[in-house]
Amino acid sequence: MILICDDDSAIRSSLELVLKRAGYETASVSNPKDAIDFVRRQTPQLILMDMNYSLSTSGEEGLILLKQTKLFCPDVPVILITAWGSINLAVRGIQAGAFDFVTKPWNNLQLLNTIQTALQLNNKAEEKEKDDKETFGYDKIIGKSPLLKNVFNTIERIAKTNAAVLITGESGTGKELIAEAIHNKSLRKNSPFIKVNLGGISQSLFESEMFGHKKGAFTDAHYDRQGRFELANKGTIFLDEIGDLDAAGQVKLLRVLQDQTFESLGDSKTKQVDVRVVSATNKNLPDMVAKGTFREDLFYRINLISIHVPALRERLEDIPLLVNHFVKQQTEQNGLKNVEVSPEAIFFLQTLPYPGNIRELKNLVERTILVSGKSCISDKDFKEQYKEVSSVGNNLLTSVYPIEEMEKNMILKAMSLYGSNLSKVALALGLTRQALYRRLEKYEINWHADAADL
Repeated sequence: MILICDDDSAIRSSLELVLKRAGYETASVSNPKDAIDFVRRQTPQLILMDMNYSLSTSGEEGLILLKQTKLFCPDVPVILITAWGSINLAVRGIQAGAFDFVTKPWNNLQLLNTIQTALQLNNKAEEKEKDDKETFGYDKIIGKSPLLKNVFNTIERIAKTNAAVLITGESGTGKELIAEAIHNKSLRKNSPFIKVNLGGISQSLFESEMFGHKKGAFTDAHYDRQGRFELANKGTIFLDEIGDLDAAGQVKLLRVLQDQTFESLGDSKTKQVDVRVVSATNKNLPDMVAKGTFREDLFYRINLISIHVPALRERLEDIPLLVNHFVKQQTEQNGLKNVEVSPEAIFFLQTLPYPGNIRELKNLVERTILVSGKSCISDKDFKEQYKEVSSVGNNLLTSVYPIEEMEKNMILKAMSLYGSNLSKVALALGLTRQALYRRLEKYEINWHADAADL
C-alpha cells in the first residue's frame, strides 16, 4: 500500500487515480498529524509526501514530518512532492533520508517509474537483510548503522574459520551476542557453545571450572566433573571478561590454548580437545600488556582476529529500532496492551550519553513502561525516570558510600521497582539469579517469592 500525504484534496485525488490505474493500493491523509497516526498503526510500502502544508510555506513542517516518519518506518522509501522553486528544500529532504523527489506538475510515467524503482530496491534490501539474519543469526542484534554493518561483515569473513577472535567494547554493547553470532555462522554451529564469565570465577575454583576434576581430588569433590573446555569439545568456548583473569589463571589458560590439552584436577591423564576460542573484554588489553598485568603471549594467542563493538552513542540511528524492540519485548513478557513511544521521546533518548550502552537503554525503556503505565510514552515520562535513576547514582557517588553500600542500595531500589520479582531484579541489575541470591544473603535483604518469579 502507498500512503499519500498532501493537504490539497485535488492532488490526493489525482495521485490516487494514477496509482490505482497502475495497480497500487492507496491510502490518503491530509496533514502531518494524521500521517504520524497512520504509520504508528501500520507500515506502508512507500510514502508520497508533500513538502508544504497550509500551516507552513517554508517546507520546514514537511522536513519535520519526514524525520518523524522515519522514526516509525525507517525502511519505508519516501518520495517527496515539491514545487519547482523548492528544489533546495527537496535536496535537504534527500539528506534527511528521502528516497527521491518529484516536482509539481509531475509526469505520470516518471512518477510511476520512480515508485517502481524505490519499491524494487527496497525489496532487494529487505531480502538481503532477511537472508543475513537467517544466515548469521542476527535476529538478536538490533541495528543497521554503518558501524554495526562493519561488525557483520567481519563476522561473515571469519566465522567459518577456526581463528581465535577477541571482541572488544564497552560494557553493555552486546559482545556476547556477537560471539554467539560467530558460532551460529561457523562450521561448529551444531556443536556446543559454552559461555564462561572469567570475572566470576575465583582463583581457587579456576582449574575445576575450566578443566574439571576427579572424584576425591579435593574435599568437596564427591563425583567426577567435566570442565568447560571438555564440554565445548568440537564447538566454541566464549571466554567473557578475559581482562579480569589473574596472573595464575592466565598461565593455566595459555597452556590449553597453545596445544588444546589439559589435565583434570586429580587426574594424570592428558585430555585433548578441539575448541574454537572467542574472548571478550571491556578493558584495554594492550595497555595491560604494557603494564605487565596481562601476558603478551596470551594476548596474541586470543587476538588473531579482533572485532570492536561500537558504543551506543556511536550508533544513535539504531536507537529507534532498539526502543521498538524493547517495547515489544516488554509488553509481550508482561501481558501489557500495545505501547507507543512518541517521536519527541525518541529524540530525547537519542540525546543521552549511555555509559551503560544498550543495557542502560533497555532498562530505561522497561522501567518507564512499567512505572508510567501509559499506552503512549512521552519524552516527559522518560525524563522523569532518567532523572530519578541518575539522581540515585549521583547521590550515592557524592555521599562517598563504600562499594558494598552502593550495591546494596541499588539492589533495594530494584527490589522496590520490580516488586521483589527476582527474575526481573536480576535482569535489571545485569546479574544471574545465583549472583543475586548471594548478594541478598550477604546484605541480609529479606524477600518473599512472587508467583511470577517461580
